[in-house]
Amino acid sequence: MDTTRIKSTRGARYHINDHLVGCPKFRRPVLVGKVGDRLQELLPEIAAQWGFEILAQEVMPDHVHLFVSAPPKYSPADLAQRFKGATARYLRQEFPAEINKHIGKTGTLWSPSYDVGTAGHVSADVITRYILECQRM
Repeated sequence: MDTTRIKSTRGARYHINDHLVGCPKFRRPVLVGKVGDRLQELLPEIAAQWGFEILAQEVMPDHVHLFVSAPPKYSPADLAQRFKGATARYLRQEFPAEINKHIGKTGTLWSPSYDVGTAGHVSADVITRYILECQRM
């Protein structure tokens, strides 16, 4: 996957990549075996549903790393909410015993917090050229 490619929507050109890290409640090692394997499958499905592109992903027993590119209308908080909400719903439905064993019946798979870092690829020259091009319109 090309992390330097500029993408576009009808109204914007963008190069926004977010590195999201999420942990299960109490940072318990629940993302192993079939649960971890299913989570690996779910993440690209959810991304495709919302028009996101996963550039890299890694599922660890007690946390998940996602490097995702999404249109500018989605904030990092939106991304975290969509991924965590959908995966929690599916994983709780498919693996209730495994999840309850580690986390209990709290109804919450993921910790409410997350870590995010943003990455892009724009130089001062690119910004200057864009401004000059807009002035000619």
